[in-house]
Amino acid sequence: MKEFKAFAMRGNVLDMAIGIIIGVAFGKIVTSFVNDVVMPPIGLLLGKVDFSNLFIDLSGKSYATLAEAKAAGAATIKYGVFLNTVVDFIIVAFVIFLLVKQVNRMKAKPAPAPAAPNTRDCPYCLSNIPLKASRCAFCTAELKLA
Repeated sequence: MKEFKAFAMRGNVLDMAIGIIIGVAFGKIVTSFVNDVVMPPIGLLLGKVDFSNLFIDLSGKSYATLAEAKAAGAATIKYGVFLNTVVDFIIVAFVIFLLVKQVNRMKAKPAPAPAAPNTRDCPYCLSNIPLKASRCAFCTAELKLA
């Protein structure tokens, strides 16, 4: 039990739980946004179609609404509800993309690695000379190649 408590109280587990709870709440907001704000104008543009009420009746009978078909216990394919769910997903995926993009932009960028030196100091006169020099241009001392 102590081991489980230690696992559950670690920061990563708590952060994940909080993220899931916030994600579920955010999902409800997006679902409401799609069903109540986005889809009605799209349905109006397409001839006053209510996407959540689009279905195919598999029982062979005719029902005016999805609610009637459900009440009768008819087997239906609810493709309008599916379309709403697809729009939900696209909006959530786009918002998450924007969020990750902003977080990545705010992350501290690593400092560029310092450039390799291309000069060194002469051990005799301490003048700055090229790494490949075999003789110092200032004091003419012979140097070992680096």
